[in-house]
Amino acid sequence: MATEAPDQVPNQAPEQVPDQAPDQEPDQAQDQEPDQIKKQVAEKAAAKFKLLLDQASGGAAEVLSGEECGRGMSSRRRASEAAAEEAEPYYDGLSPRPNAHRSGMECRFAPIMYQFLFPKTKKTETEKGVMKAINVNKLTSAGCRVKIWIADWFAQLNNKLGGDLKKIETVGLYFIEIWKAVGMDLEGGKVEFLWSSKEINSRAHEYWPLVMDIARRNNLQRMKRCCQIMGRAEGDELSAAQIFYPCMQCADVFFLKADICQLGLDQRKVNVLAREYCDHIKRKNKPVVLSHHMLPGLQQGQEKMSKSDPSSSIFMEDEEAEVNLKIKKAFCPPKIVKGNPCLEYINYLVLPWFKEFVIERKAENGGNKTFKSYEELIADYESGELHPADLKPALSKALNKILEPVREHFKKDSNARDLLKRVKAYRVSR
Repeated sequence: MATEAPDQVPNQAPEQVPDQAPDQEPDQAQDQEPDQIKKQVAEKAAAKFKLLLDQASGGAAEVLSGEECGRGMSSRRRASEAAAEEAEPYYDGLSPRPNAHRSGMECRFAPIMYQFLFPKTKKTETEKGVMKAINVNKLTSAGCRVKIWIADWFAQLNNKLGGDLKKIETVGLYFIEIWKAVGMDLEGGKVEFLWSSKEINSRAHEYWPLVMDIARRNNLQRMKRCCQIMGRAEGDELSAAQIFYPCMQCADVFFLKADICQLGLDQRKVNVLAREYCDHIKRKNKPVVLSHHMLPGLQQGQEKMSKSDPSSSIFMEDEEAEVNLKIKKAFCPPKIVKGNPCLEYINYLVLPWFKEFVIERKAENGGNKTFKSYEELIADYESGELHPADLKPALSKALNKILEPVREHFKKDSNARDLLKRVKAYRVSR
């Protein structure tokens, strides 16, 4: 997770609501307030996802939910933006759904988790391909319905691909093919892909008054503080469209009736804006925010992947030889865990994917070893029992095993192959 700040949310799961007692009559459950049932189910789903993510990643998920959001924050933070984080999560607007039994949790309401996809032409990092699939699968296994919001109008507002919506749509379809190929669980309608332009046009009478109300209740400086969500700095010169962008992304949360926002830490400010808006309109229940970890660049000192340095990341399109070379050249100092990108890739991609990390080495170098947890791995690494010369080939092999189905899909599937060809052409002509 990002470096701890004084106002950072404690790494704890949301407070749990007790399950219904075994001897409770069905009629009693039906008499419960619908919002209370939604709240229980969504908090269970968020907590279960948090637990699953913590088990896989050593406690890297940040959760904003209920009173937990107020703990561990500075008084200055409480007095400003975090004043919006002291009530229960938002659960209004969920329509009743049939009984469902998922992963041991029986419920009448499936909480909605919202994911934001910003189509762009640069190569897709494993963070957006593999990690997103891992996180979505964890949420659906916890009982959530996932709405992936393909933000084509947002890409146009941010002037991507010259604002050409047809090209932006092609890139969105390309992303969907990546997730299908890598193993995102799309069975049974648990995951829904929604195009922002089509959804907003079909329900414009709901969407634009909401956007306008958010804009009316916030000043220009508050919007500029959210510009990180577009990959911009607060001091950058922004177009009027880019100023309007945060109002729209904030509105998406309520427009989609989202209970849980599962986005990267770089999107946290707009999620907090959505929670603040609940205060403005006197809404007690607020959206749960699950902010996932951002992978660093592969080179020394790269806190995040660099757009201008292709060697800073493993991409979903990379061939086996490219992965091997990038990992071979990656920063991986012996016995040092902090700031080690190779260990981060193992922690956030390999271990959650395979549930183990396998080292193959000669007997004189310690022989083969299988690590079932990150704690076990770093103990060996810090002691020197595990050397980078053995770790790197194992990491390359694991990453290539994850990416091989994607490579095969884009070679054999004519539609996927055509999409990739067109996206590559956009990169050249940009």
